[in-house]
Amino acid sequence: MKKSVKNNILMLYIMNIAQLILPLITLPYLTRVLTVNGYGVVNYVKSLMMYITLIIEFGFTLSGTKEIVEAENNKAKINQIISKITISKTILSVLALIVLIVMIFTIPLLRQYPLYTILSFLPSFLTIYLFDYFFRGIEKMQIITERYVIMRGTATALTFLLVKSEDQLLLIPILDIIGSVLASAWVLLILKKMGIHFVKVSFSTIVNDLKVSFTYFVSNIASTAFGALNTLFVGIILSTRDIAYWSLIMTLVTAVQSMYSPISDGIYPRMVAKKSFRLFAKIILFFAPFLILGTVITYFGASIIIGLVGGSKYYNASIYLQQCVPLLIVSFFSILCGWPLLGAINKVRETTLTTIFAAILQVLGLALLIVIDKFNITTLIILRTITEVALLVTRIGYSYKYRKLFNYSELETEN
Repeated sequence: MKKSVKNNILMLYIMNIAQLILPLITLPYLTRVLTVNGYGVVNYVKSLMMYITLIIEFGFTLSGTKEIVEAENNKAKINQIISKITISKTILSVLALIVLIVMIFTIPLLRQYPLYTILSFLPSFLTIYLFDYFFRGIEKMQIITERYVIMRGTATALTFLLVKSEDQLLLIPILDIIGSVLASAWVLLILKKMGIHFVKVSFSTIVNDLKVSFTYFVSNIASTAFGALNTLFVGIILSTRDIAYWSLIMTLVTAVQSMYSPISDGIYPRMVAKKSFRLFAKIILFFAPFLILGTVITYFGASIIIGLVGGSKYYNASIYLQQCVPLLIVSFFSILCGWPLLGAINKVRETTLTTIFAAILQVLGLALLIVIDKFNITTLIILRTITEVALLVTRIGYSYKYRKLFNYSELETEN
């Protein structure tokens, strides 16, 4: 692998580790200083803000990265790209805020904590000024990692210092805002030093930009939506014990899959620039042994892993973690065959169609399991694995169909 690709993946791995560790440090502390009700409010609003952020991002992490790569360090083009995406995200933020206000008036829990909810919106809004897509496009992943550590590290440290009881509940989003402001100011300073600044862009350019990014957004929202649908039906149909088991298992599966993202994100800019199938193959071959080792440990050490994470009362859930091993293997390849492979050759529509197809298959499978009264954790894991296989197969099919668009020449020599 080229040195810059290795560095990109390493930096994104460091960020993912920070994303896993910092919440694990903060949330147990909050359970001690907040009541059950207060802790429930924090987690519910935090989950809601994840979807709000998804609306604001609107797929620009991928489409913006692609545009920055294709700008080839042309400052004028980069200034225009950053300007139009910033305006687009601001428009989306206003729409998201309107939706959030409607939800505050209609959802009882949010209606009880309107100020907390609005304050929690601001860190999501401030993501506009982090410009992740720009730094991904110029392959400066360390800046993304550094600003995340500044943002979340500051909020985490201040939480321990200042939040001592539920009377200080509003401090939680305020501290997140402080961390986000510091990170945004730091990033804007970096852009200024690089000679990047905002320019005027036409309204038609912004509309066109939203249209282009919409395809990426649909793909992201589809993959998020059917995951949420699984959890919704588990909460409606299964017992309280099974709900707890499912939540624990999916937390572990999501944690593992989040470790695939740095590989996907790290290779994406180079694949857009070079469209090198040899690079893609080298990435697969390099990480395959780690994937095999990890899944073997997961299968044979399932009970130990469950015991460490959930305690002895969750030991019965270890069988479900073993059943997830095929899912963990297949999802590694389906993720890498998505944006880093198909997206790199500008097959955005095809990549999105594969995700939508998998989402539809998942919904139909859920309906079938409910109708034939076979809805349980095991069958749900099997269905989830089948849909992931379908996602992988369709992506491989499209990759083969458009194989002539890849570059099969030798990789460029390292600098």
